[in-house]
Amino acid sequence: MSSKSANGYTINNNNIQSSPPTSPRNRQNCRRRLRRRGSFAMLHRRNFLLLVSVLYFTGLISCVGPLFSLLQYSGLATGAVYRSHQIFQKLWTDIEADNSSSIQLSSVWIYKRKLKEQKPCSFGTTASTKDSPGANLYLIVDANGGLNQQRSSICNAVVIAALLNATLLIPRLEFHNVWRDSSEFGDIYDEDHFMSTLKDYIKVVKELPAELMESYDSNISNIQNLRVQAWAPPRYYLEEVYPVLFKQRVVRISPFANRLSMHLPSHLQFLRCFSNYEALKFSLAISELAKKLVKRMTERSSNSGGKYISVHLRFEEDMVAFSCCIYDGGQVEKSEMDVVREKGWGKKFKQKYRVISPGLNRKNGKCPMTPVEVGMMLRGMGFAKDTPIYLASGKIYQADRYLAPLRKMFPLLQTKETLATKDELAPFEGYSSRLAAVDYLVCLFSEVFVTTQGGNFPHFLIGHRRYLFNGHAKTIKPDKIKLVTLLQNTSTSWIDFKDQMGSMLAESDRKGIMVPRVKKSTRKAEVDQLTWDPFANTRLNVPMGSGRIDP
Repeated sequence: MSSKSANGYTINNNNIQSSPPTSPRNRQNCRRRLRRRGSFAMLHRRNFLLLVSVLYFTGLISCVGPLFSLLQYSGLATGAVYRSHQIFQKLWTDIEADNSSSIQLSSVWIYKRKLKEQKPCSFGTTASTKDSPGANLYLIVDANGGLNQQRSSICNAVVIAALLNATLLIPRLEFHNVWRDSSEFGDIYDEDHFMSTLKDYIKVVKELPAELMESYDSNISNIQNLRVQAWAPPRYYLEEVYPVLFKQRVVRISPFANRLSMHLPSHLQFLRCFSNYEALKFSLAISELAKKLVKRMTERSSNSGGKYISVHLRFEEDMVAFSCCIYDGGQVEKSEMDVVREKGWGKKFKQKYRVISPGLNRKNGKCPMTPVEVGMMLRGMGFAKDTPIYLASGKIYQADRYLAPLRKMFPLLQTKETLATKDELAPFEGYSSRLAAVDYLVCLFSEVFVTTQGGNFPHFLIGHRRYLFNGHAKTIKPDKIKLVTLLQNTSTSWIDFKDQMGSMLAESDRKGIMVPRVKKSTRKAEVDQLTWDPFANTRLNVPMGSGRIDP
């Protein structure tokens, strides 16, 4: 029989055995073990809570985009849903019956720039590189992108060659898997004109010296390719590129689009504009076809004094796919656009961080305008049914379906495919840049130019038209944010819509007569600086306002 006494001893009937209490050291070790277990438990709890928080916010971020898009599609965001085709069907009877027009092409541009508003321009003082120590240095650039992005790169290449006192190899045009145009410089531009026009500023050659090519096994790809930062200032080229160029005699920069800042000294800015408006002349094949189309367009516009308007429509398949906007094609359209995006841009649109919000894009005016939207806008602005229109575009997405309403509103609509014969177009088939160049020239000589999406094509064309016609060239830039709101309201009337379009045209004209100021650098400033207003940059000694000139 045993029992435990109050003092910690075990009492046995036979003897008393000593059972000493736990030592202070053992108690401390026990406490340490308990504290460690508590700390580990607390640490595990913190890590668990942190992991849960990360998972929660990750899930939240991945759900916000689709959820926001769903909210827009439900009609909660004004302008987020494409209903233009429905509005057209509702208003077509009134549109067809409306024979009034407030615009006569013979006097379409009522505003004239005042001479005091035009900033004086002068020739630059860029030194010639002929017989200079740096003339044995060579610059190679690969111009990437579409026709006018490449054009921007070419103009910048001229500037950099002058800055580095180097000889420029005729720019190489990079093949792109979207445009899929294998054209070379000489297929689009007149090489001899380019070289001779720039001879007083830089030296341009078609080939590198044989002895230099031999050192690179006659393969330009073996020449060191410099990766230049985007929008690099002139100082960057002098400090980073020139030492390499001076050491190796030749450098290659690829890709080259958007590799020069908009902020340049006046003499370099002059050279950029000079290259754009004077040195770059389209090839004979392109110019000859464009002349024929301008003549035919003029002949078919006899009722309006031989004048016509041009519309740059960006409703090609690749543009619709890239915009990620939704129209009225349902699941078939979605499947087709997914295939186009996969083919042209790989997995770019499926990356986890990319949030695609078609409704938000439309609400913010970023979706390409459809032909029916263009037609309703122009009829609403006061262009009559018999207004001749030249439509500049690539292959329009589902053309038969989407072009039908525009043709109903403007029966005199023409394209390069309707104006040219199959034999005339045959040499250009499969070459998107050459076809775009033909469109460019026909638009250049139109009485009115309508831009619908922005981009390099209208930026260059607007500046070029001002340059040729002393600023007296009408451009219509629609307020697309306002337009998508109007074209979602199924209760609107044709009279109300016309009033809104009249106000939009007046605002477009008001902005058109303003003398723009140089803007701060932006992603598209490269093109803006080339074309924002030639009067604020450089005006050369060529006849101004003297009527149409040959392309």
